[in-house]
Amino acid sequence: MVSNDLQLFNTLKELVIKTFLKKHNASKSVKDWSGNEIVLFQEDLFDSVKARVSEKWFYTYFKNDAEKLPRVDMLNLLSAYAGYKNWSDFKNSNHVAPNNKPKSLKLFIILPILILTLLTAIWLSNRSHNYSICFIDDIKGQPINSIRLDIKILNTDETPTYLKSNSNGCFNYSTNADYIKFVVQSPYHKTDTIVKSIKNIDHGNVKLNTDDYALMLDYYSNNNIIDWKAHRVNLEKIFSNDALIYQVYPNNIGIELFTKNEFINKLTTPTKSLKQMKILSKTYADGKIVKLKFIIE
Repeated sequence: MVSNDLQLFNTLKELVIKTFLKKHNASKSVKDWSGNEIVLFQEDLFDSVKARVSEKWFYTYFKNDAEKLPRVDMLNLLSAYAGYKNWSDFKNSNHVAPNNKPKSLKLFIILPILILTLLTAIWLSNRSHNYSICFIDDIKGQPINSIRLDIKILNTDETPTYLKSNSNGCFNYSTNADYIKFVVQSPYHKTDTIVKSIKNIDHGNVKLNTDDYALMLDYYSNNNIIDWKAHRVNLEKIFSNDALIYQVYPNNIGIELFTKNEFINKLTTPTKSLKQMKILSKTYADGKIVKLKFIIE
């Protein structure tokens, strides 16, 4: 109803402008009117219906596209200026009645639309979405393909499905649902619950946070010096030499700045603080981490 009234108001504005142009020379487009022409309109309106409008009002409702109707008393005055008794008289005179088509013709038009809508709904409900999800190490930025990840599909009204990632660090799953919800578990990454929509699949990449404590504990307990050194080398490549690394303390009591080497030492030693570490933010430049913030919870 409001939309229809705004359309009628635009029609009224056109009639008001035509009424004004019968006695004055001005552009047919009210948006081109100068201040002098607006003053002439204000005077003509007063001479005709004994009412004035401010320049601000004129800009709001005539110069610009009005987003709402003026007050009813102003609508009545404008309608009278255009030759009608009031706003109601103008609306009744300019209202376009709906086209009364025969019922058979209406049915002829509506029935195919209903059938098309029904067929579309059936097609949408039966189509299958193919999801291809790949896992990326959040720190290394590399596929997690050295171990097999455990995936538990949790889609509503379906029995949980258990899968494992393949040698590329990915898995594939088909469902009629417009989303996929799953839990991913890894010995060396933090467990996470992921929801992916077919509308924002983001190429299916999911970043997992490394569980550095579990990884270092495994290296130390198995005396796995080779993999431990390889892990340090990877970290050396990931962080810029000038990286700004901050430890943020709880309750905003302060921060502590770490060098690249100090932080790598912290990441590669299975201490209690490593177990409680949480990365808050990372900033990359040229493929390397140049800024990182973390907290010990």
